[in-house]
Amino acid sequence: MDWMDRLTLFDTLDFAAVAGLLLTWLVAGYLIEHPPKSRPSVSVLMSSYRRDWMRQFVDRDPRIFDSQMLTILRQGTSFFASASMIAIGAGLALIGNTERLVGVATDLTLDTAPAIVWEIKIVLALFFVANAFLKFVWSHRLFGYCAVVMGSVPNDPSDPQAGPRGDTAADLNIYASRSFNRGMRSLYFAMAAVTWLAGPHALILGTLATGIMLWRREFASQSRAALLHTSS
Repeated sequence: MDWMDRLTLFDTLDFAAVAGLLLTWLVAGYLIEHPPKSRPSVSVLMSSYRRDWMRQFVDRDPRIFDSQMLTILRQGTSFFASASMIAIGAGLALIGNTERLVGVATDLTLDTAPAIVWEIKIVLALFFVANAFLKFVWSHRLFGYCAVVMGSVPNDPSDPQAGPRGDTAADLNIYASRSFNRGMRSLYFAMAAVTWLAGPHALILGTLATGIMLWRREFASQSRAALLHTSS
């Protein structure tokens, strides 16, 4: 069976649901990273705090607190990268066990579609998980770059290199955070993609729920209100 024959196993609603998932993922990422100036997202607000952190870091002595904070951030990216790797392995193992996969799917949906249909649905979720893994790994590395640059910032605030290197460290910290946030969003949409196993209607509902959750957390949450209050 070639790819054209496999595509005929899905109906128009399946294609529309998958397109809606991918479009929501891309649009949500763009709006979160490039929000209107009148309504900044939590991610944008946190970027300004990260830059302020590096400005305070230049004058701080000793810098034990800063090193501990960076260690915590790297541990978080490492944890999610490991979790994503485990999820990828579990998904590949599930695809390799097609008989059990079809049995479980039939019990859940009473659908007798061939195994290739369920495998493709799992591959969609694995796409998001794999993307998350790559983002977390790159975020972990960027936080490592940030640590090196922070270590090169002179202890003397009057040193002409102190300010520029502090700004460079802030940029790397922000880039690392952005990559981490992209990885988290990919995991959210991977969970939405899993709902496709229950059919296209479930995928549409899962996509809507994920999009609404991201919008609320980034633009209408109590944490955002707190960040706006303290930044004013």
